Amino acid sequence: MKKVLFISMFLCAFIMQAQDDANFKAETIKFLKKTVTEDTFINAVAQIGATVPEAKKAAFVKEAKGTLGGLYDKMADMYMKEFTPAEIAQLNKFYDSELGKKLSTKQVQLTQKGMQLGQNWGMEVQQIAQKYATN
Repeated sequence: MKKVLFISMFLCAFIMQAQDDANFKAETIKFLKKTVTEDTFINAVAQIGATVPEAKKAAFVKEAKGTLGGLYDKMADMYMKEFTPAEIAQLNKFYDSELGKKLSTKQVQLTQKGMQLGQNWGMEVQQIAQKYATN
C-alpha cells in the first residue's frame, strides 16, 4: 500500500511539474510574440526567398511560416534558462502596457540604428588604435 501511495504521489508531482513547465513555456512564447514581431520573421522569409520563382513562392512562404512554431519553441527554451516564471509574467505585464507596446513596435529599428552607431564607434576607435600603433 505504501508503494502505491508513493508512486501515486510521485506521478502527481511529475504531472504537476510538467503542467507548470508547459504553462511557463506558453507564457514565454506569449512574451516572445509581443517582443519579436512576426513581421520580423516574415521579412526574413521574404529576403531568404527572394530567389524562389514566383510560381513557387506561395508554397515556399507557407512552408517557411510553418517553421515559426519550432523557432518560437527553441527561443522559449533559451529564455526559460535565463528568466523565472515570475519574471516572464512581469515582462508580459510590461509588454501589455502602453509603454511596452511602444517599445515593442520600435525595438527592431532601435536595434538597427544602435548597431550602426556601434559600427561607427568601432571605426572611430580603430583609427585611434592605428594612431597609437604607428607611434
